[in-house]
Amino acid sequence: MYATPTHTTPNLATRFAPSTRVLRSDQPLSEDQMRHAAPSIFAEGKHASRSERYTYIPTINVLRGLRREGFEPFMVAQGASRVEGKAAFTKHMIRMRHHRGTSGQVQTRPEANEIILINSHDGASSYQMLAGKLRFVCHNGLVVGDVVEDLRIPHKGSVQHDVIDGAFRVLDEFQKVDEHTEAMKALQLEPPEEIAFATAALALRFGERAVEEGGGHSAAPITAEQLTQARRPEDLGRSLWASFMRVQENSIRGGQPGRSAQGRRLQTRPVGSIDRNVSLNRALWMLAEEMRRLKA
Repeated sequence: MYATPTHTTPNLATRFAPSTRVLRSDQPLSEDQMRHAAPSIFAEGKHASRSERYTYIPTINVLRGLRREGFEPFMVAQGASRVEGKAAFTKHMIRMRHHRGTSGQVQTRPEANEIILINSHDGASSYQMLAGKLRFVCHNGLVVGDVVEDLRIPHKGSVQHDVIDGAFRVLDEFQKVDEHTEAMKALQLEPPEEIAFATAALALRFGERAVEEGGGHSAAPITAEQLTQARRPEDLGRSLWASFMRVQENSIRGGQPGRSAQGRRLQTRPVGSIDRNVSLNRALWMLAEEMRRLKA
């Protein structure tokens, strides 16, 4: 019997596009809650496009095995599909924490280490295991860059055993992630360095649109300075970590006032898919790591 979530407010879904279902809680999610937000986790079979070589093991069976090993889900998300009949098999993401040290993280630390599981039953994804962090003050989920090796497990053979083994391999690498995090917190940025970091992040978020006017492309809808704006008092500070947190949240969640290439007023949109959320999150972490190396 799992506790009723204490923090599942609807606005958490703004991290992704409206077509992506998202649910995050302060307490482990029950199967009923996950089924409502991400039904493809419970797919009863593989999509018709998959061949006989595709080993079908529903994600929920893998998750039940992970739970028996001490991993609990705190967030689920499911993407949409424009292809008729694929909605029940689409890509989904589960962010989990292990009981090893979790209580201490919740009570005394501003972040929690999370293991990210991504899968689909339509051939769009193998089982993937990534390292992540959650910042409690804003419930903002990070994806660690290249500190921990990503694991990809194809739908062949002993999938469940391999996924559980992979989860423990990621878990064992979190000491290294914590060391990198503390190094970012200890490093102070000068204002021009913070703007340089945000300018590079702007290019990651908006691509060619971030090129300055006169360079052949229209300007990004917002400025680098806007990416560095704090949303709450806890976000203030000059450390590389604090700057990274502000830039990451503003890039992923959107909601900032700007202007289109035609001068029309707009608000930036949240990042709209699981893949884009993961890739941009990872790229921002790696950008912060590069700034740390340059400063060091």
